[in-house]
Amino acid sequence: MQPTVFILDDDPAFTRALSQLACTEGYQVQVAHTLGEAHELLGRHRADLLILDLDLPDGSGLGLLEELDMSQHGQVAIVTGNPTLDTARRAVGSPVVEYLLKPVRVEQLESLLRRTMLRHWPEPPAEARSILDRLVGKSPAMREVMDTVFRIASSDAPVLLIGESGTGKERVARAVHEVSGRQGRFVALGCDSLPDEGLGHELFGSVSDPDARRDNHAGIFEQAAGGTVFLDRVTELPSYLQAQLLRFIDSGEVKRIGADDGVPADVRLVFSTTIDPAERIAEGGFREDLYYAISDFRLCLPPLRERGDDVVLLAGVFIRRLNEHYGQAKRLAPGAERELLEHDWPGNIRELRGAVQRAYLLQRGDQLRVQPQPLVRCVPRVSGGASLSFAVGDTLAELERRAVLATLEHFDNDKTAAAKALGVSVRTIYNHLARISGKDPVDPDPRKAA
Repeated sequence: MQPTVFILDDDPAFTRALSQLACTEGYQVQVAHTLGEAHELLGRHRADLLILDLDLPDGSGLGLLEELDMSQHGQVAIVTGNPTLDTARRAVGSPVVEYLLKPVRVEQLESLLRRTMLRHWPEPPAEARSILDRLVGKSPAMREVMDTVFRIASSDAPVLLIGESGTGKERVARAVHEVSGRQGRFVALGCDSLPDEGLGHELFGSVSDPDARRDNHAGIFEQAAGGTVFLDRVTELPSYLQAQLLRFIDSGEVKRIGADDGVPADVRLVFSTTIDPAERIAEGGFREDLYYAISDFRLCLPPLRERGDDVVLLAGVFIRRLNEHYGQAKRLAPGAERELLEHDWPGNIRELRGAVQRAYLLQRGDQLRVQPQPLVRCVPRVSGGASLSFAVGDTLAELERRAVLATLEHFDNDKTAAAKALGVSVRTIYNHLARISGKDPVDPDPRKAA
């Protein structure tokens, strides 16, 4: 059950900003702008924290404290832009824990909210803590991630995870699901993993389509009923699917492709992206209204280079797992920690795990030195392929067009092989072909998508 914060203030901008901050910290929020509204709400609902303004249209927040049965409520904080000696004295003689002067610093409000949260939930349940311990790390940045996961897991609000590739976004999404106690499945899907038509069918499902030889198919929102759906790289979602996703979030009903009506789907939504959504919005590749719909809770995952000694801790975890698998007793060599800490690990946890496994399998002896592997392009040049020439002034779009067509021709129109040779995703190839043919990169009719 979430703790509740009650805000009494007649300044709409302040209440809006404080409400958003409280939601981010894991609270349910109730707001009143007058003493009359406050009496009505607090007569029906208990609050774990009351944040009261002194100067209201119909009186003072301190007057409310004198009329309430405070045994039914939690702590109290006063915020005011007009402090007086009298109100300060009255506050000292009441259950007020904070007397804050406007403009209030965000750090002051965060501290107040977090201290109240700890009072409400001093320690997570043992089961939840064991789940969070799978998110290995003792750095302040990682502990903050773990604490936030615990605070937000019990709500149904969407979560947006932002972090570089390899920072553990899916693992965090699974932790949100497991701590939430939801009984349904955890289902994950990469928004850049399939051509547009296939992605639409995986997301929303489909009804019988004899022409496409498809039977009725449940999408991931139905498959995860009562559970959690994790959409990785959501900013790569094609525009027409962004519109369908927004409709689903707003309505709570999923409509299969080709169906006339939607059906309810109770799922918790967790999204991730490797880039700042603002960049994609500015480029016109992502809907701003969808961003606001999916980011009730926005959680930034730290890259490994910002986690300090966590890199050594993680290396030890990977070695222990390999020891359990292979029945050996290997360990880091003396001084190996320095080499781990000196590398930036641009591939983050995924790069570290590969480096540990490489050292484990290739190095002789029980003492390991984990060495990063330089990033090199291993895709060989296509032998016998046509060469391309260009003139200074040719546009990049033209060069891309010719490179895509020549590579497809070499691989007999095998889009997967061409994508691998060019170092791009298969969906990028499909989008290039759509642009070359004069269509939009994504056909708005999923049954006609290339």
